[in-house]
Amino acid sequence: MKKNDPDLPAKPSVQVIERMFALIEVLASREEAISLKEISERTGLHPSTTHRILNDLTIGRFVDRPESGSYRLGMRLLELGNLVKGRLSVRDAALLPMRELHRLIQQPVNLSMRQGDEIIYVERAYSERSGMQVVRAIGGRAPLHLTSTGKLFLAADDPQRVRAYATRTGLAGHTRNSITQLPALERELAKARASGVARDNEELELGVRCIAAGVFDDQGRLVAGLSISAPADRLDESWLPKLQSTAHEISAALGYKATPEGTPRGALSLPVR
Repeated sequence: MKKNDPDLPAKPSVQVIERMFALIEVLASREEAISLKEISERTGLHPSTTHRILNDLTIGRFVDRPESGSYRLGMRLLELGNLVKGRLSVRDAALLPMRELHRLIQQPVNLSMRQGDEIIYVERAYSERSGMQVVRAIGGRAPLHLTSTGKLFLAADDPQRVRAYATRTGLAGHTRNSITQLPALERELAKARASGVARDNEELELGVRCIAAGVFDDQGRLVAGLSISAPADRLDESWLPKLQSTAHEISAALGYKATPEGTPRGALSLPVR
């Protein structure tokens, strides 16, 4: 008898999740809206159960109800799909250049993207020889204002958005070096805008410093940050041109064109909104 792969369960362990998957699969099979009756028949679920789950999915915008008694997939799935697609394309473009940069400097290289008020690490290149005690795992998160890449994204925001971020988060600190006051953060972001480079001076982890450069897509939008992490006493400023060159290489692979004539070299462009 064929054994099931323990890492790939045959079905979800929670029944309502299994039913939700079944409903989404039915909705995905047709472009037009489908009646509650047909959805119930095709999934084998009782109409009241079908209605209850679809109603909850509608609240979360995973399902739309264009008219009473009919349903179709919602825009939230498109939003999430585009987010995943963007991450995958950036990651694919970045992987080999990141490995080459790591080979040159022998320190961890990170690719991070913004998600809300945090960055999320989506790829990394590192080895045990780097001497780093802290290496952020893929999928790990960190506050924007405490990280080099996070500061790039804040620098690309307008002042009102930065103030709103400060109000929401309270600019909580992690170390004695953390920037926890808005005026200091605004000065730091002004430097990042002018140079196109942002820094983390032991603000997230004591003993670890980082420098980051932006990765841009074909629309000129900042979509990710490429950063080098190193023990605080080993961060070498000579790595900066290599970091910027690698970030530019990844951006070019995404279709990004050089900044218009007259824009300061390295300056951080505002994202297209």
